[in-house]
Amino acid sequence: MDYNTSELCNLYADSVDVLEPMLSNYGGISSFGGSVVTIKCFESNGIISEVVEQDGSGKVLVIDGGGSSRRALIDSYIAETAAKNNWEGIICYGSVRDVDALEDIEIGIQALVSIPVGADDTDVGEVDVAINFAGVTILPEDHIYADNTGVILSADPLDIE
Repeated sequence: MDYNTSELCNLYADSVDVLEPMLSNYGGISSFGGSVVTIKCFESNGIISEVVEQDGSGKVLVIDGGGSSRRALIDSYIAETAAKNNWEGIICYGSVRDVDALEDIEIGIQALVSIPVGADDTDVGEVDVAINFAGVTILPEDHIYADNTGVILSADPLDIE
């Protein structure tokens, strides 16, 4: 489904938070949204690999990677696995790699930057916890919407019909 974050901000100005503009699109889909599943981890993506194995229908994985630009939390394997399991998208306060391959995968991906160095594959991190980056606090089961213009957050699903 296509989302227009500018229009959603016009319609729901009093009920949405806007993430600070720091993320770029890397996936094959530029507009995505859904219910939030959170992960907090740092330079280790083992827990991310486990979560994307689950059914992600209607969900967006939001990762607080501490803003690290030293190791990529998202690679083509994680993105392909997430797409295969119907995740709507991934928002990563951290880095990605395999950028050319990510463009060909049918999933929305937004992240800070790209770097060729991969993350450790240990299971260090927490799932379904409150996270904070880009000037907002993101809670599990919040709703997040992203497009080329930006990313917005809402406690409730937004009616876009």
